[in-house]
Parts: sequence; C-alpha cells; structure tokens
Amino acid sequence: MKFPKRYVIVLLTFVCTNVCYIERVGFSIAYTVAADAVGTNQANKGMILSMFYYGYVLSQIPGGWAAQRLGGRLVLLLSFVLWSLICAVVPLDPNKAILLILSRLLVGVSQGLIFPSIHTVLAQWVPPQERSRSVSLTTSGMYLGAACGMLLLPSLVKHMGPQSVFSVEAMLGVAWLLIWFKFASDPPRTDLPKVLSKDKMKVQAGGVVAPRTVKIPWRKIIFSLPIWAIVVNNFTFHYALYVLMNWLPTYFKLGLKLSLQDMGSSKMLPYLNMFLFSNIGGVLADHLITRKILSVTKTRKLLNTIGFVVSAIALMALPLFRTPSGTIFCSSVSLGFLALGRAGFAVNHMDVAPKFAGIVMGISNTAGTLAGIVGVGLTGRILEAAKASNMDLTSSESWRTVFFVPGYLCIFSSFIFLFFSTGEKIFE
Repeated sequence: MKFPKRYVIVLLTFVCTNVCYIERVGFSIAYTVAADAVGTNQANKGMILSMFYYGYVLSQIPGGWAAQRLGGRLVLLLSFVLWSLICAVVPLDPNKAILLILSRLLVGVSQGLIFPSIHTVLAQWVPPQERSRSVSLTTSGMYLGAACGMLLLPSLVKHMGPQSVFSVEAMLGVAWLLIWFKFASDPPRTDLPKVLSKDKMKVQAGGVVAPRTVKIPWRKIIFSLPIWAIVVNNFTFHYALYVLMNWLPTYFKLGLKLSLQDMGSSKMLPYLNMFLFSNIGGVLADHLITRKILSVTKTRKLLNTIGFVVSAIALMALPLFRTPSGTIFCSSVSLGFLALGRAGFAVNHMDVAPKFAGIVMGISNTAGTLAGIVGVGLTGRILEAAKASNMDLTSSESWRTVFFVPGYLCIFSSFIFLFFSTGEKIFE
C-alpha cells in the first residue's frame, strides 16, 4: 500500500524539530562546560544563553510572512542551510564574547523561520481530523531531540571537548536539509482534494493555506481575544521550558552538586516524558473530537487546563526536593504535562485561522521567544542577586523564585485560555 505523502511530510517535520532541539540543548551543555572552565559568572552565562532568543524573536513574524509568500518548504531549506553553516565555522570560545553573541543571534534568526514554516506546510498537507496528532508528533520531535541531547552530548563534551558538539550539530543539519530537498514538496493545487479528503470526504477550505497573494487581516488578528489566549499560553509554555532547558544543568551542578555525566540516562527523562505526553495529548484530542465526545473548543480547553495546572504544581514543588530522583520526577511531571497542554493552545492556530496558520504561529511564537529572552536572562539575574545577598546557591531558598515564577504563570495562563479561547474558525 502506498505511503501517503502527507505522512512523509509530517515525519520529516518531526525529524526537523528533533534536530533543532539537539542544537539548542547541545549549545547549552557545551557552552556551560566551556564557560565554567574560564570562570564566567551566572549573569554573563545567562546573557549568552539568551542571545539565541533575541535572534529568534526577530524572525518569527517575517518567517510566517515568508512562508506564506515563498512557501514553507523553501523557507525551511534556507533556515537549515544558514544555521548549519554557522555551527560548522564558529569556534566555541567563551572569551570571544562578541563572536558568540553574533553567532547565536544568527542561529536564532535562522531557526526562528522554522515553526511558522512548519505550520504553513502542515496546514497545506494535513486534513482537520488529523491536525492534533500531526502537530503533536511534529512538536514532540523537540522533546525527543532534547532527550537525546541530554543523554549523548555530555559524554561527547567530556571525551572530545565542547567544540565537537558544534560539528555534530552541523552534520545533522546538513543531513536533514538534503533529505528535505529530495522528498518534500508543496501540494499541487490540483491534488488538494487528495490531500484533504479521506474516504471521499468533502474538501474543507480549512485544510489549506490562503493563496500567496491574499491580503492578510493583520488588524483582525491583532485584536482577536482567542489569538491573545494562544499568545499568552505560548509565552508561558516557553518561559517554563526554556528556563528548565537552560538552567537545569546549572541547578544539578550548583544546587545538587551533580554533573550531567554522573546522572546517566535519568537526565533525559524530563524530555522523554514531553515526547510521550505530547503524542498522548494529540491522539487523545483527535479521539475526543472525531468521536464527538467533546467539541473542538472544549477539547482544547480541557487539555490545556489540565496540562498547565499540573505543571504549575510540579514546578513549585521542584525546589523542595533535594535529591536527584525528586528533581527528575518534578521536572518530568512539569514538562510532561506542559507538553500535554500543547494539544490545547498549540494546535489552536489551525483551528481559528487555518489559512493564516503560519502568520498566527509567527505572532504566537514571537511571544514564546520573548519568554526565552526574559526567562533565561532573568534567571541568571535572580541567581546573581541571591549570591549577592550571601545566599548559598546550593540551598533550595535561592532557587525557589526561579521555579515559582513559571509556576504562577502557568496558573494565570490556564485561566486566560479557559475564558477566551475557541476551537471555531474565526478567519476566513
């Protein structure tokens, strides 16, 4: 039986997000080791780690526009060419701060094109009844990539040095772009009924992006409360994710006196949990919708609320545990349920604006990227302030604010989505 082309596209976008997050986690691990070796302070580490997000935020909305005009397939290709080249040629030297800042800005700009392009591609290829699990599978690649990075890259750094991580990331990027170039394509307009129709279903306009010359309803998008509900939840999701992704290695080292190499495979469990819960959420959402157990609106609200509230509880409990197993458990629960919540807000782009999914994703992910800038940089300043107040960074008290802030944000955002979101199409 012929393997449907849309499944190939979804699988390739899954691998795409996987490779991107190996790069992000890899830089965090490699730079932390290199920076600690030369005595870089926590505030400066936070600044370098957050530079990626400054570049990332600049290209979110332009990325959605470019994907709309040029096609998501081409924009994804150009993105991988740029960031893979940077990883291949830039040295990882904490003493060359300006070079590192510029390189992380450019990597951020190039990777900022990726998710708006992916949403444009999926909106073209994936029918409405498969959206939740397709988007969940694609985004779960992020978490599997983070898990693989946490498992494999510390040993690579230990035996071959921090620079080796850049070389591996560049090779992975080039391998993916060659596969994408060979197998990916935009769906021909004459083939859209085949893409969107299953068992001779009626073709739905919600399954395609708008023609590349259509006027984008910017004003309506900007003043839409359901769009803002997505934006707020995207901000909170990424605040929690980026703080844990970038600072959990430091928490293990300073708060628990453990190196990543000493933790074995347990360090990958939080991200593996995200991979599993993301796909569970997608399958569960499609089941509730296709079996008409719940409406699209109620399904999105239910999964988003459960995900964010449980994650908040786990985040605020995390600094109370002073053992590696307790920390791994809390971070796994927190990130796992955050990923479950993506079956709410993250798929909602294609519910409310299927023809402009890339544009809306660009706006939403801009907020998510600002969360990275704010969260990663703010965490470094919180820890430096604690240190200046003569607080011991090995104590739970000095880390409490770091984890309570995203916890409170999760509770706030869940209520925003509960009150203002919808699963109905609001942009024609």
